[in-house]
Amino acid sequence: MEAQAQGLLETEPLQGRDDDAVASADYASMLSEEEKEELKAELVQLEDEITTLRQVLSAKERHLVEIKQKLGMNLMNELKQNFSRSWHDMQTTTAYKKTHETLSHAGQKATAAFSNVGTAISKKFGDMRNSPTFKSFEERVETTVTSLKTKVGGTNPGGGSFEEVLSSTAHASAQSSGGGPRRAEEELQC
Repeated sequence: MEAQAQGLLETEPLQGRDDDAVASADYASMLSEEEKEELKAELVQLEDEITTLRQVLSAKERHLVEIKQKLGMNLMNELKQNFSRSWHDMQTTTAYKKTHETLSHAGQKATAAFSNVGTAISKKFGDMRNSPTFKSFEERVETTVTSLKTKVGGTNPGGGSFEEVLSSTAHASAQSSGGGPRRAEEELQC
């Protein structure tokens, strides 16, 4: 019997044997009657233990539900607790920490980039305001505003309605490229 047990407990891998032949081998024929009886008894005992464990587990689960009901715990509370626990567990993982650090660093760089873009835009507006084109436009607006103030302010003895002043200013602005706003003022005062 020791020789048979020794053969069953071989630790060397199967070499050069046909896998199909090994798979279809009838292990029951290699066992003695005494070993078969021992295995059958062990099988019955394991099945009984599994049945008993299932019954104990079922009883424990019922008892758990009763206790939770008495404590006022419901499914929603359990889900919240499970979610909180899972979220905490996830936050403590190395992958989460590295990702968080990377995103934080990227956010800081993006903030710095946006700040630099804002500074560059402000500088461009400052440069544009100092450009000759903008100064020329600014002077035209000032001349038009001064003209409006003069006409509405009443230097003209006839005064004139607000609509007349606006239309004359618009007419003067349209001709500012040809003769300038002063020429339009002279036409109105005549």
